[in-house]
Amino acid sequence: MTRIITIGDLSLIPGDTFFVIGGPCVIEDEATTLRVAEFLKQTADHFDIPVIFKTSYDKANRTSIGSFRGPGPKRGLEIINRVKKETGLPVLSDVHSANEIDMASKVLDVIQIPAFLCRQTDLVVRAAETGLTVNLKKGQFMSPWDMKNSLDKVLSTGNRNVLITERGSCFGYNNLIVDMRSIPVMKDFGFPVVFDATHSVQLPGGKGTSSGGQREFVTYLSKAATAAGADGIFMEIHPDPDSALCDGPNSLQLDTVWPLITILKDIYQVTRGHKP
Repeated sequence: MTRIITIGDLSLIPGDTFFVIGGPCVIEDEATTLRVAEFLKQTADHFDIPVIFKTSYDKANRTSIGSFRGPGPKRGLEIINRVKKETGLPVLSDVHSANEIDMASKVLDVIQIPAFLCRQTDLVVRAAETGLTVNLKKGQFMSPWDMKNSLDKVLSTGNRNVLITERGSCFGYNNLIVDMRSIPVMKDFGFPVVFDATHSVQLPGGKGTSSGGQREFVTYLSKAATAAGADGIFMEIHPDPDSALCDGPNSLQLDTVWPLITILKDIYQVTRGHKP
């Protein structure tokens, strides 16, 4: 049985609802965050699709000690809450420890478990106990079928609002590869599966003290994942990716987003038997 996931006023129906999770990797400043959020509100209205705004108030999993992490929970959640109030979009951010969850749950509509932490039982269970939707990102080191164990940790609390996100698998050093078979494997769990299009082209630690990326492949992988059955696409976007303070090499420029969504929405409709 495939479940309908409710997030705020949105209903995500696998096989019937194409949706986008998008936003900047990290909160760099309030103005940039609000600019991207307003763009995503326009995107939701233009395409008549559900859009969930994502960003991070603290990027704890950075390559080096000097990497920019964001404003931290207090100030970061204030900015995310402003996005929520001014745009009406549901909001998502990641948490890195159980002691963040009480504060974060007062603002967020979706709590994201980072890929590196998807096996952390206390963190996953505590996030699920809020009753909010939990976005479980598949670890780069995990098989898709092993994600059933992480999913069961959420379900053990009685929470059935879960998304599972594919974001690539380790392939040698400083590289990732996407096995599209993981999407139908994880869809068999009965919950919506998201494809993280921009983190999947990341080159982890590829620049020595920071990660590289190959954003030129985002379109190709997104099309393949949508055809393979992904219910939603996760994308990091930025007004000027080359100057972004986090994940710039794999982030999308604003003006490339609408052409991509146009293609993906058509693929989604055709492969699900809907008229484009």
